[in-house]
Amino acid sequence: MLSPGFTITPAAAPHPIVLASPHSGRDYPPAFLAQTRLTLAQLRRAEDAFVAELLGEAVAHGVPLIAARYGRAWLDLNREEAELDPAMFVDPLDAHPAQSSDRVVAGLGVVPRIAAAGLEIYPGRVRSADAAARIDAVHRPYHAALSSLLDDARAANGFAVLLDCHSMPTPPPVQGGAPQIVIGDLFGAAAAAPLVTAIERHFSAAGFRVARNAPYAGGHTTARHGRPEQGIHAVQIEIDRVLYMDPARLVRHMGFGRIETTLAGLVAKLLASVGTMGLGPFAVAAE
Repeated sequence: MLSPGFTITPAAAPHPIVLASPHSGRDYPPAFLAQTRLTLAQLRRAEDAFVAELLGEAVAHGVPLIAARYGRAWLDLNREEAELDPAMFVDPLDAHPAQSSDRVVAGLGVVPRIAAAGLEIYPGRVRSADAAARIDAVHRPYHAALSSLLDDARAANGFAVLLDCHSMPTPPPVQGGAPQIVIGDLFGAAAAAPLVTAIERHFSAAGFRVARNAPYAGGHTTARHGRPEQGIHAVQIEIDRVLYMDPARLVRHMGFGRIETTLAGLVAKLLASVGTMGLGPFAVAAE
């Protein structure tokens, strides 16, 4: 197992923005590859392929990036650590409300049961100790490291902004065309409105169809780290992967550069403007 299970590109300056890519990892432990019923190509279809690379120009602005090293089919960093499916394991789990989440029911818990296209990852049930080892070795250290990056950014700037970056399959068609970019802020709970509006306007001005919170409002990362009242704002950004790659062959195409440049432009624009948005901590009124 690679240790740590993620990489961090450190900040060149104490900027307020932190970038994350929890689903772009493409490494798999040999023991897992021997255990799974799927091929490497099938496992890789669950990844947000190339998202960390899409952030290459953005990182050049001096902001830190934390990115997964392991594939999402092995461990999903954007899930609560208790989101486990008891039916997957040969031994009983301690009961937890998260075990009945919609994501777990769909087979997409922190240790997924299925990969892309509903393919079953394992030929049979697995040991809960295996899941616990993955969580202990990678999931907890990842979120601890992300918290540290955000705390450092807030300490230096008075606030911090997390851009949690993902790719998505093309959403179902809607009037006016399916969104190409989906911005999630948990319906306002994870980030201040001026920040989210600025992000939305940037992508719209770049020529993309943009939606907010539909069909993706944010995941575990957004919910865990987004604390606007404490001056930490988390925004999930979903990018239609057909904009930059061929999902069937998992190869980049000529659109990659446009997305990379747009993301870099977003970071540059936010670095120049977030200081005027009033993103610092604020008091929450008692009920």
